[in-house]
Amino acid sequence: MSGYFVTGTDTEVGKSLVATALVHAFAENGGLIGVMKPVAAGAIETAEGLRNGDAIALQNAASISLPYELINPYLYNDSIAPHIAANQSGRTIELAQLVDAYLQVSDRADRVVVEGAGGWLLPIDDELTLADFVVALQLPVVVVVGLRLGCLNHALLTIESIQQRGLTVAGWVANSLMPQMEVEQQNIDTLVQRISAPLLGRVPFNPDHTLESVAACLDLSLLPV
Repeated sequence: MSGYFVTGTDTEVGKSLVATALVHAFAENGGLIGVMKPVAAGAIETAEGLRNGDAIALQNAASISLPYELINPYLYNDSIAPHIAANQSGRTIELAQLVDAYLQVSDRADRVVVEGAGGWLLPIDDELTLADFVVALQLPVVVVVGLRLGCLNHALLTIESIQQRGLTVAGWVANSLMPQMEVEQQNIDTLVQRISAPLLGRVPFNPDHTLESVAACLDLSLLPV
C-alpha cells in the first residue's frame, strides 16, 4: 500500500479539485484507490446525514466503497478553523483516531489519497497540527500551489516546513486561480528552480474544470514509486 497527502499553500487554492482528480487518475490506471478527508469544517444536509462536499467528491471518485465515517472521521457544521469548531462543539480531534481511520482505509486499498484541510499547518487542537498526522504515517506530500500574488513565499514556506519534518515532497501542482496573472510563467519558473520535487502538472484557469480535464494535466509517472 502507498499513500499521498495533498496539501495546499492556502485555503481556496484548488486542493480539493486536484486531490479528487488525482484519485480519478489513479483509479483510471486500475487498482483499489481509497480516500480520506481526516478533518472537515463545513457540513451540508443529505439523505444520509451531515456530509462535507469535498469528502463526498473524494468518496465518489474512489474505486472502493468505504463508510463515510472512515473517509471523514471529524466533520463540523461551521466553515471555521476545525480546532475552534472542535472546542465549540465539545468533540475534540484525536490524532490516534485519525491514524486508526487511515490504517483501516489503507488495509482495503492499494493506494490512498488523503486531502488535508486549509494549509499545511492547520491546527487540530491546542498543540498539534494536521502535519502531525502526516508525520505519524510518514506520508509523502503533494503540494497544490495556487498561482496568485504571494504564492512564491507561501509555496516555499510550505515546502520548507514539510521537509523540516523529515517528510518527502512527492511533487507539486501549479493551479491557475485567475484568467490572467501577471508574470505567471515567471512565478512557475522560479518555483521549478527552487523546489527539487517535480512539477506534476499545470492546471490552467477554467471555472468549468472536470475531474477528467484536471487529471489530464497531471503526470503520475513523476511521482516517486
